Amino acid sequence: MASVFKMPMLGNTMEEGTIVQWFKKVGDPVKKGEPLLEVMSDKANFEVEAEADGIVRAVLADADATVAVHTPICIIGTADEPIDDLLSGDGASAPQQTTTPVTASAPTAEQASAPVVSSVAASPRAKKLAAEKGVDLATLAAGGSGPGGRILAADVEAAAIAPGVRATPLATRIADDLGVRLAEVAAGPARVRAEDVLRAAQAAQTAPPAPAPKPAPPTAGEPAVAEVIPFKGLRKLTADTVTRSRFTAPHITLNMEVDMTGAKALHAQLAQSVQETYGVKMTLTDLLVKAVGKALAKHPLCNAALIGDEIRVYADRNVGVAVAAPSGLVVPVIRQADTLSLVEISSKLRELVARCREGKQTQDDISGGTFTITNIGMFGVDSFDPIIVPPQACILGVCRVAEKPVVVDGQIVIRSMMNLSLSFDHRVLDGVPAAQFLQTLKGLLENPLTILV
Repeated sequence: MASVFKMPMLGNTMEEGTIVQWFKKVGDPVKKGEPLLEVMSDKANFEVEAEADGIVRAVLADADATVAVHTPICIIGTADEPIDDLLSGDGASAPQQTTTPVTASAPTAEQASAPVVSSVAASPRAKKLAAEKGVDLATLAAGGSGPGGRILAADVEAAAIAPGVRATPLATRIADDLGVRLAEVAAGPARVRAEDVLRAAQAAQTAPPAPAPKPAPPTAGEPAVAEVIPFKGLRKLTADTVTRSRFTAPHITLNMEVDMTGAKALHAQLAQSVQETYGVKMTLTDLLVKAVGKALAKHPLCNAALIGDEIRVYADRNVGVAVAAPSGLVVPVIRQADTLSLVEISSKLRELVARCREGKQTQDDISGGTFTITNIGMFGVDSFDPIIVPPQACILGVCRVAEKPVVVDGQIVIRSMMNLSLSFDHRVLDGVPAAQFLQTLKGLLENPLTILV
């Protein structure tokens, strides 16, 4: 029996996903558990597997389409069974339509000027975005692209771009890409859909072209462009995330120098034995993850997040480690790092990094982090100002280990020194608890045997 495949929710905060590519086309056979498409969520890209055996009978959303979660995007069935009922609306949208229209009555002038009421069904992100952009959610009531007409952030974006025009998020994105003005496409109270924008764009192409303006003379000293990189995909996702973090959380960064001589010596002693016994290559990063987990257990405010009106202090110390993958920055998570052995941390981290660099990470691999480590010391960096991964309260920047002359017991000696840069959200904690966390971490790293007990 034919079944409808819907946009999955890849994480608790995901409201919509962008289809990066389809691995199957209409008419292709597919097996349950086989990769069907690649989806970009609000965290990273994921390969999504088919939920049933069969033939791909219809693809309801093209690549690059942004679709609300639980919206039908594909139909899988046998080669000859009828699917007209599914295509007509009994369980799926019509092809290329990624949202279900919901007609809402136009608000009166009195209603339009009234404050937004809590009864409006909208996601938390949509409410926050509406407040930032001055969009009255009451004007979008029951007309959102989410399940049951729930208003999503994309609906608010659309309303902000074209006030007074009702359009699906996909139509808004296509209009922006093609340079089509939504106000010129809208006709009556019906919502503007993707196909309406495409028709308008096609009509504009067939119209007599306007005389091309004469090119302006090049500006003196203007640099030549070697390459144009589209600002989309994971690069844009990362940019949106760090921008939101930087302009939402008041960042404060503390720097502290740590003597890593003992930690390097311990690593040298353990690395060969671990490699021979367990077949795992242990690194200094593994020591750092373990030490951070233990330090977080003593300083719980550094292991917290600000979500809405709550500061949530987590019992689990789940340490994320930023990884530079070919597609962009990904942060796999070592769960309960304080309870794991160095060998377990090393083994898990190797597996996670390998999957992320191959683009095979799962939602479980990158979710649930409570604290993040980012290490760019291998590039000779001595200090930097890392940006917090929202909604976490802290991120630790790890710098290079350098041989330096330092004073020890009144004598100048050469030691392996490293800077740690801790950025923290000043809404969640103040400078003293953040500095105390760094002091504890410094003590663990300078007396590395204490990391193991």
